[in-house]
Parts: sequence; C-alpha cells; structure tokens
Amino acid sequence: MPDLALLAVFIPTFFFVSITPGMCMTLAMTLGMSIGIKRTLWMMIGELVGVALVAVAAVMGVAGIMLNYPQLFEALKWVGGLYLGYIGVQMWRAKGKMAKLDDQSDSISNGALISQGFITAIANPKGWAFMISLLPPFINVDKALAPQFIALLSVIMFTEFVSMTAYATGGKSLKVFLTRGDNIKWMNRIAGSLMVGVGLWLALG
Repeated sequence: MPDLALLAVFIPTFFFVSITPGMCMTLAMTLGMSIGIKRTLWMMIGELVGVALVAVAAVMGVAGIMLNYPQLFEALKWVGGLYLGYIGVQMWRAKGKMAKLDDQSDSISNGALISQGFITAIANPKGWAFMISLLPPFINVDKALAPQFIALLSVIMFTEFVSMTAYATGGKSLKVFLTRGDNIKWMNRIAGSLMVGVGLWLALG
C-alpha cells in the first residue's frame, strides 16, 4: 500500500483530474441524456478498460525506470511536477467551454458503445500524460511495487466510474449547471490551483 499521506494527496488530485469536463465526461453526459444511464454503462465499461490499459502501460514503464534507472526516475518526478504545474496554469486560462460531441442515436449497439468508450480513453494524449506524470511521485521506492500499483489503480478506476456516473445521471441538470455563468471556469480554476500546488509539492518534495 502507498503511504497514507501520499494517498491523501493522490485521491483529491485524481478526483479533480477526473471530474473536470473533458471528452470522456462529456460523452457520458451526452449518452446519459440521449440513451439513458443503463445503456451508457456499456460505454463506461469500455472507457474503464481503456483507462486501466493506459494506467497499466504507464505503471509498467515507470516500474522499469524505477528499477533500472533510479536517477532518471527522480528526473521523471521533476518533469511530472512541472507538467502538473503547466496543466494547472492552462486550466486557469481555460475559457470554460465544454467539449462538443456529435448527437448520439438510440440505434447504437452495445458493442459500439464499448468501443466508443475504449477508443475515447486510449486516444486521449492528455490521459497518457496525466498517468505518466501523476503515478511516479506517488510511488514509494522503498516498498513493494505491486500493492502500491493496485491501490493507485483502484483509486483511478473508482474515481473514473463515480465521475462518469455523475455526469451520465446528472443529464440536463448537470449540463445547465456547467454551462451557466462561470461554473466551468471556476471548476477549472479550483482544479488548476490543485494541479499547481501538487506539482510544486512533487518537484520540491
């Protein structure tokens, strides 16, 4: 298991990464509004499998660097911290527009929904960048790697599922909230502030 202090920082950090409106969350909301929460679960299955694949691939790469190139791992922590700070600044500067998706049809098959979720997850370069930059700093090299990876992956999967479910069930009410006034802008600023703070903590810690 990771240190409790690290988990206490990782959980809210990834929560804000996950809950901030993006392609996967907007897709969940759009499908929830058009075909209902039950059928949207098929898309969520594909998305979670894609996220897990990205996370495992990132973790395997990180593990190889940790074991064979410890100095490079320290550099990766710095790069990760700086990247999070950069993302935080970009979120502060964001104009607060939701991602746009094509209208969905009731005729779409369950298999197509799974594929849509999976492709959306693995084709998102920001998802890869977040995983590669977020995971290394939260790993304690003095402890067994596998239990830490399992714990972090469990947090990632649970957070993604909860976030997508919130968007899918929120439907029109959530869309109205997000598009009203500066709500998305403030959500981005809260998440951006957290990203900058965590980035500094990781780079200087």
